[in-house]
Amino acid sequence: MPRRKSDSWPRPSSVSTPVQGRDEIQNASLASVPPPPATEFSPTYYGWRVVLAACLGVMAGFGSLFVYTFAVFVKPLGAEFGWSREAVSLGFGLAAITLGLISPLLGRWIDRFGPRRIILPSMTVFACSIASLALLRSGIWRFYGTCILIGLVGNGAAHLAYSRSISTWFEKRLGTALAFVMCGAGLGAMILPVVAQAVVSRHGWRAAYASLGAIALLLGLPLSWRYVRDRGLNKAQSAPVEHSGMTWQRGLRSYAFWIVVAVLFISSISMNGAITHLSAMLTDRGISAGDAALCASLLGGSSLFGRVGVGWLLDRFFGARVALLVNLSTAAGVFLLARATSFPAGCIAAALIGIGAGGEAAITPYLLTRYFGLRAFSTLYGITWTFYAAAGAIGPVILGRAFDLTGTYVALLTLLAVALGVAAALMLLLPKYPTSHAADLA
Repeated sequence: MPRRKSDSWPRPSSVSTPVQGRDEIQNASLASVPPPPATEFSPTYYGWRVVLAACLGVMAGFGSLFVYTFAVFVKPLGAEFGWSREAVSLGFGLAAITLGLISPLLGRWIDRFGPRRIILPSMTVFACSIASLALLRSGIWRFYGTCILIGLVGNGAAHLAYSRSISTWFEKRLGTALAFVMCGAGLGAMILPVVAQAVVSRHGWRAAYASLGAIALLLGLPLSWRYVRDRGLNKAQSAPVEHSGMTWQRGLRSYAFWIVVAVLFISSISMNGAITHLSAMLTDRGISAGDAALCASLLGGSSLFGRVGVGWLLDRFFGARVALLVNLSTAAGVFLLARATSFPAGCIAAALIGIGAGGEAAITPYLLTRYFGLRAFSTLYGITWTFYAAAGAIGPVILGRAFDLTGTYVALLTLLAVALGVAAALMLLLPKYPTSHAADLA
């Protein structure tokens, strides 16, 4: 049978097909390889979204929204209900004492259940409590009860809770990340009192409390719900990730922990005492009230610089030496403030104290993660908060007492500056970071 013409046509080369197949397979395999994950040095790293959410959460939380706006409402509440300023101020004291006492337990819950499960309900209760003050009626016990409730959930809506989540995302740039989170408090201190006062002047104190509650709810809660979680969890999970490190019982037996607490305690007495009486002592020495207010404003601005600068230093140098430098700055500021009789001297003293106040906020959580790991980080951080809150209450009282008895702040401020300088030297006794905890963070 004769062959068909088509049968005589040359067939396609059998060699070209496998080569094309290999090329297609290689190209497909290269396309299927995911790009390398972003590191903490990259702006696209997910941890920086957590930092932004935490920064705004801190800005709308207890340490910023409640603390720095409280003074705006002292006179309006007194005028509305006939309460004395001492009686109104007691509400702030009750909130601060409650926060200090509950912080270790709150930290324990954060370690056990994860920060997300604590932040979201705490922020909700905090915001609703602030807003509920707009409905306040006569009977000061209602005001006190709300302040106590705010203190109970306050650190769940502050950097105690956020620092745990941040510490799971960063290792090489942990200091910078914590510093940016703490900047939220500084921004709140600069912005929120102005906002509150503007609303009080135009619409009254009730509208101001309602507005602050809305800010806390709308600024802090959605971003925390969307972004704040421990590293290693997907979006649907909220349970804590298991981390290595010391138990809180073992941490309490460590001399490194008590060195951190001792320095923090003396620093808090000195800083809070000096900050509370800053305007009074400068005006006593002939400095105008306007210039004294500028010194206080400079203190707030330098605290922001201290947060960012100290975070940068912590990522590059041994944390104990950075802590020594920061506390010596605070001691120098307190010593200079004891003798400041001019506006320039007051500015320099306020700037040095502000740098120390801002830097200390980042140093404590940083050192706790490095020495004790993340297993009981929030519990230990909560315990340091108890000492910090107690010292913060003691400082203004003893300085006021000293002035009432002697008519001057000089002797006690000098003593506090020297004590803080000696305490800062204790940081030189801290050992190197345990390698096991560094591996856990990495």
